[in-house]
Amino acid sequence: MKKFFRSIHLYLSLAAGIFIFCSCLTGTIMVFEEEIEHALHHNRYYVQPEATRLPLSQLVFNTIKEVPKAKLANVKVYTEADRTVEIGLIVPEKKGGKDGKERGQRAGERRNDGQQTGKQARLKGKKPEEGGRPNLTVFVNPYNGEVIDQFNRRKSFFFSVEMFHRFLLAGKNSIGNKIVSFSTLFFLFILITGVILWWPKNKKIMKQRLQYKWTGGWKRLTHDLHIVTGFYTSVFLLVIVSCGLIMTFPWANKLLFTLTGSTFSQEQPKQPASVYQAGLKPLTIDQIAASNTREIENTASYTIRAPRDSSGTFALNVLPKGAVETASDTYFIDQYSGKTISVQKFADKSAGQRARAFVKPIHTGSVYGLPTKIISFIVCLLSLIFPVTGVMMWLNRIKKRPVKKAPASML
Repeated sequence: MKKFFRSIHLYLSLAAGIFIFCSCLTGTIMVFEEEIEHALHHNRYYVQPEATRLPLSQLVFNTIKEVPKAKLANVKVYTEADRTVEIGLIVPEKKGGKDGKERGQRAGERRNDGQQTGKQARLKGKKPEEGGRPNLTVFVNPYNGEVIDQFNRRKSFFFSVEMFHRFLLAGKNSIGNKIVSFSTLFFLFILITGVILWWPKNKKIMKQRLQYKWTGGWKRLTHDLHIVTGFYTSVFLLVIVSCGLIMTFPWANKLLFTLTGSTFSQEQPKQPASVYQAGLKPLTIDQIAASNTREIENTASYTIRAPRDSSGTFALNVLPKGAVETASDTYFIDQYSGKTISVQKFADKSAGQRARAFVKPIHTGSVYGLPTKIISFIVCLLSLIFPVTGVMMWLNRIKKRPVKKAPASML
């Protein structure tokens, strides 16, 4: 049986090794994206705290003044006194341009707990509706209203790394996307067969396979770097790769819901609508924040999404302190009366939805902050060893194979 598993391990590695290497490399680079951005652009994210903060509507006004053709998408406020306020804007883009294509692709990626709806799939390639995701983030000093910086992540280095990590820069549903997807699936089988091949027959062999022999020559060191390192990182890599599969393949996503005993649905919950009343003007961002002080106090941050149209609602996303980035509570608020129409509490979601919310943070290593990021970084960095040492071991094995001599009758 081990010969069979060794063949699977070898040929899948040869087929997908270079793509697995690229995925691990780009994943390693992205682990500390937030920390690197904050270190390189400290003034963009942090300010000197003062006694009084300006109204959010004033900050929005100053922002729109800087980008006059933009439409407000959302306002994100951190409860930390030294953080800037992040205002998301939707800026009109040129038709047929690169940014327009990217926006269309991203419109097709809008998900509810990571699920793409059937309606979204049918609308793929069509013009995205107004009020979608912001394509420009403006950082504003909440104390004096100064616009500090404008940032379009789609034009950043880390966005290019992410697109290479996910699609080999070819875009969603491209051949690059399929190559990365199936390479990730192959990686899962490579890891499983690797553990099977590593499994020792007795305790003596196990002891050898749990430690490096630094004085055994370069061939032995190559062997140990592949085998021993593979064992110590296998559990972490199996989790990371499994999360990647859930985000990639619909069948893996459905399997997660099945294992958690939850009902899987591709349809998003219908967002409630505001009740229009003649003569009433929509409420301001400040009024929405003021009427929901109980919900936003003692939180890590809160985001207020503006209504998309005259029948839309304000959406207040509240992230509790210590919670993962995808575990926020959402309040839908009538834009005319300020009444909370609907509430989507994270704790009230199904087990499958809650588990699905943890998939991306686990995959990126951000689930428990800096400690898990460090673990993820080390594991991804060590995983770069496997394609290199694996090829070296394979080439060395080929050289050792004896050349078969032809029968004497044929000479």
